[in-house]
Amino acid sequence: MIYSSAILEINKKNIIHNYKVLSRIANNSISGATIKANAYGLGDLKIFNILYNIGCKHFFVATIEEALNLRKKYNKSNVYILNGIDESQIKLTQQKNLIPIINSLDQLKILNRKFKNSKHKIKIGIHIDSGINRLGIKTNNLKNKNIDNLDIYLLLSHLASSDEKNNKYNNFQNKNFFNTFKHFKSAKYKSLVNSMGIMLGEKFHYDIIRPGISLYGGHYNTELKKIIKPVIKLKARVLQIKKLEKNEYIGYNQTYKTLKSTIIAILGIGYADGISRKLSNKGKVFYKNKKFNIIGRVSMDSTTIDITKYKTIIKKGIYMELINHEYDIEKMAKECGTISNEILTSISNRVKRNYI
Repeated sequence: MIYSSAILEINKKNIIHNYKVLSRIANNSISGATIKANAYGLGDLKIFNILYNIGCKHFFVATIEEALNLRKKYNKSNVYILNGIDESQIKLTQQKNLIPIINSLDQLKILNRKFKNSKHKIKIGIHIDSGINRLGIKTNNLKNKNIDNLDIYLLLSHLASSDEKNNKYNNFQNKNFFNTFKHFKSAKYKSLVNSMGIMLGEKFHYDIIRPGISLYGGHYNTELKKIIKPVIKLKARVLQIKKLEKNEYIGYNQTYKTLKSTIIAILGIGYADGISRKLSNKGKVFYKNKKFNIIGRVSMDSTTIDITKYKTIIKKGIYMELINHEYDIEKMAKECGTISNEILTSISNRVKRNYI
């Protein structure tokens, strides 16, 4: 048997719970799912299947490569490509029944020209830049734009501060988005909010909501924390145990020096697997409700911990937890000075995924 150095354990029931509870909050809207970046690292094909089987029919990815990967196995559902497409990819998106999101006036012009005399309209989405100033068409650039040759299936925008419930910029963007509807009266669906935006209330929900990180256990310590269940556990195998004497150094650049005789364990996980070097000399690892300190620098393939206090229960070959349902992705994100999205998407493909 081959024992993986690191395992990402993914709880399917909790993903389903999170999808359903978010759907109930926006019960007058359709619930889609954002599964870009390999479903935030959890496996897009697996997550697609889990959510499709409980009724999700709208899936959002970033790139055409991600969309085509889904289409290798699944021909069903609406798959939206948030980054849009090049002119050379138009025919392919039609063949694979994909919906590109148009982010610029240049893209609109190309599509209008290409389908001017066509009997069939191309199904697209249009991204309105309501104030985040990333991808999208600015609201003041929409007047007198010819869209007669296009089947506008979805009109969407994206909030810059949806995790800040009292931020007035949310209302500013919502108003901007609403004011574009007169230019796109034929649009079938409208969509504004991601996970955190769902909590802003019904006036933000429109036709489709697009939860992402909260499907996978993220809540940014907002009120979502009360209803979202954690989804993952990240485990690493103990590769070696050794005893060090007082005044010995651990890891690169001598950042940790033992103050006494110390028993250490080396885990088969490192920054190449998604464990940030920012956790060097301050991160925690867990085993049977016991806590262990990371000592020395996190390496590419290994992490060292102090097991002196509980040396009798830690054995070579066992798996210890770096993320669990108590020390979740939000707590690790806080220690690393980042967000839970980055924690999840940093977990590399060499970490084995187990779905339970």
